[in-house]
Amino acid sequence: MGLVAVPKYDAYSVHAAVLRGVEALPVTVEVSISQAIPGIQIVGLPDVAVQEARFRVRCAIKNCGFELPRLHYTVNLAPSEIRKTGTGFDLAIAVGILVCTGQIPTDGLDECLFVGELSLWGNVSEVRGLVAFDLLAQSEHLTLVTADAVFPSKSDARVCENIVDLREGVREFPPLRGMACLCSEDDDFGDLDYADVVDQEMAKRAFVISAAGGHGLLMVGPPGAGKSMMAKRMPTILPKLSESERAEAMLIHSVAGQPLESIQAGNRPFRAPHHAISKGGMVGGGRPVTPGEVSLAHRGVLFLDELPEFAPSVLQALRQPIEDGVVGIVRVEGSYVFPCDFMLVAAANPCPCGYLGDPDHECTCAPARIQSYQARIGGPLMDRIDVLVDVARPSPSRIISGEGGTSSSQMAQDVARAREFASWRAKRTGTGEIRRGGSVAAQALDNAAEATLEGVARRLGLGGRNIVRIARVARTIADLAEKEKVGKEHVIEACAFRTRASL
Repeated sequence: MGLVAVPKYDAYSVHAAVLRGVEALPVTVEVSISQAIPGIQIVGLPDVAVQEARFRVRCAIKNCGFELPRLHYTVNLAPSEIRKTGTGFDLAIAVGILVCTGQIPTDGLDECLFVGELSLWGNVSEVRGLVAFDLLAQSEHLTLVTADAVFPSKSDARVCENIVDLREGVREFPPLRGMACLCSEDDDFGDLDYADVVDQEMAKRAFVISAAGGHGLLMVGPPGAGKSMMAKRMPTILPKLSESERAEAMLIHSVAGQPLESIQAGNRPFRAPHHAISKGGMVGGGRPVTPGEVSLAHRGVLFLDELPEFAPSVLQALRQPIEDGVVGIVRVEGSYVFPCDFMLVAAANPCPCGYLGDPDHECTCAPARIQSYQARIGGPLMDRIDVLVDVARPSPSRIISGEGGTSSSQMAQDVARAREFASWRAKRTGTGEIRRGGSVAAQALDNAAEATLEGVARRLGLGGRNIVRIARVARTIADLAEKEKVGKEHVIEACAFRTRASL
């Protein structure tokens, strides 16, 4: 094919963007041509993936029937002080070169933000972070042009399937597909239901309390007790994501390159990393810096199975994210902040062999080994876990008989009712939000409850953090009973879920 009869330019600028943490920053792709040694030179602090765009763009242009005159193409990615990473600049660079060589119309290009990776045949592929790029496009009053991808945002973003489509002009590009056709608000976690969990009603009560108040939960028990089985069902009793929560979770998952369908359906994230995970994998890091598991669990559940098997440095790195709901990462090029407001659910064996305190199996671990194993979790992390429950192995007769237990729907109703009551109470009395407790006084304890809590604190030598957390759990238990005041019985039950019988 010959050249299209459109004006040529010695230089042209195209709107693009780069990911930095969970946000997209605007980048201007400036393309200039000259009579120097033929080739494509990219400047502006590009990484290896960006430098390799020269080869992808060159092959894509030729294989799509365009011409690449033997000229020198200088591509500047401005501002130059920001490191450019990823393959999302391919499409913008190709657009700039095709405009400078007069092969595509320029009508509407200045109103678009181009993001996409090119194959050698000119096909445009999606890149991670489309949600962040669309948010940037909206803020800059631009139209995002990218690959045909499952896209969550309600925007005027457009599809470019192949750079051949640029011949017709960007105004002819079709809109991106929405997710409504692929997901349903009724989507759930398949067949997972607490009704399948037999003979664990006390543990289920702990899960209801944890879900109602957003409390961290630790299960301690022997292998085969059903700890992982119960943890995986935690999202089934949590309320669906609100619109704002959904937007936050989708942004993080998009930046991390994770699927978005489940979150778009309103399901809360559930992350269960292996205990061999690194510190960077847990809290975030790498090059470029990407969110870790704590951020991917934002507005959802982070499940840590075999808790003592995690590296102590990884566990201690959780202290600040649990407390603050955000994680900060500092690198030479700057600092990054990722949201990580998650519910921690953990499971642990009481000892290395797993049978300490089990009436049916003898523990073979030496006392020193048991103490060392339990100490791996660390006191500071234990202080930030609100609900502890011992999980015994279920009765064989009840399992064989197929006896059912409390279902997820029943537990979800209790959780929803408690949260609704807490919201009503907060508006009426101003005693604080259910998920973020303040002082003990804010929990509205009656006289008997205050006396009981003070007596327990004195006998056990509890610190301020432990006292506040017991009061928070007691407040949630009172909300489950729809009581405005926290009573003595609520404090007693909260203390029972703070007593470590096995750990």
